[in-house]
Amino acid sequence: MEGLQQFAQQVVSGTAIGCVYALVALGFVLIYKATEVVNFAQGELMMIGAFLAYTLIVIFGFNFWIGAAIAIVFTALFGAGVERVVMRPMVGQPVFAIIMVTIGLGFLARSIVSMIPGWGVDTYSIETPFYGKVVEVGGLVLSQDHMAVIVLTMALVAVLYLFFRYTRLGVAMQATSQNQLAAYYMGIPVKTVFSMIWGISAGVAAFAGLLLAPIAFVHVNMGFLGIRAFPAAVLGGFGSIPGAIVGGLIIGIVEALAGFYLPEGFKDVAPYVILLIVLIVKPEGLFGTTTRKKV
Repeated sequence: MEGLQQFAQQVVSGTAIGCVYALVALGFVLIYKATEVVNFAQGELMMIGAFLAYTLIVIFGFNFWIGAAIAIVFTALFGAGVERVVMRPMVGQPVFAIIMVTIGLGFLARSIVSMIPGWGVDTYSIETPFYGKVVEVGGLVLSQDHMAVIVLTMALVAVLYLFFRYTRLGVAMQATSQNQLAAYYMGIPVKTVFSMIWGISAGVAAFAGLLLAPIAFVHVNMGFLGIRAFPAAVLGGFGSIPGAIVGGLIIGIVEALAGFYLPEGFKDVAPYVILLIVLIVKPEGLFGTTTRKKV
């Protein structure tokens, strides 16, 4: 019975960190579906959002929810600005060049953050309303921080689903992601939609940073989590929004179980082993679709 409880606790813990992976992977997918650009600075957008939240909540003393909302909005505006100032002039350039620009943006963001007074290279924490509290469920003692991560992720995914499904702007974004030229001919401002999608992806990343802060703290290298979230997007099927969510959860749970039951070091390797196995069996990913082109 004790072994079953330990297993369940590891699954819940893995699900919590998997939710963070899923949200970062979702940012990858949203930008890729709309612009066919892989944004390797997605993790750094999460870091910037977390530092903004830390500044507002801890340094300036804002209420947690108000500070979190402001940080998400500012990060979303920053993401839209990056698309307008940096990425839009790159339209028409080789894909490799655009990817290198996003990688460079990640290095630049970490360098600038490390030089800002009050941020730097130290590690910080954000005390949430759930900090230090636990909840008992059927004999399991679970952290409220972990439960909050799961519940808030489900809520955000539901909001995004309703937005893309039932709003005119959401439908316009879907149309743009499916066929940019047709969307342009139908009167959709494609360039504006691109900026909005980058903004939404940055806002989602900031949301993920807020969820991660109580678990892994806020520091300049937390953006490297994007490297771990990228396999989640590939595992689910790059370009699939449900796939990003499922892939993130799988990576998180596998990491937690491998870290608990397997020798040290397997935790970092196990998710990539699962990824390789899935891609060998289903190269397009769990939810990906195979496209055929006539030559």
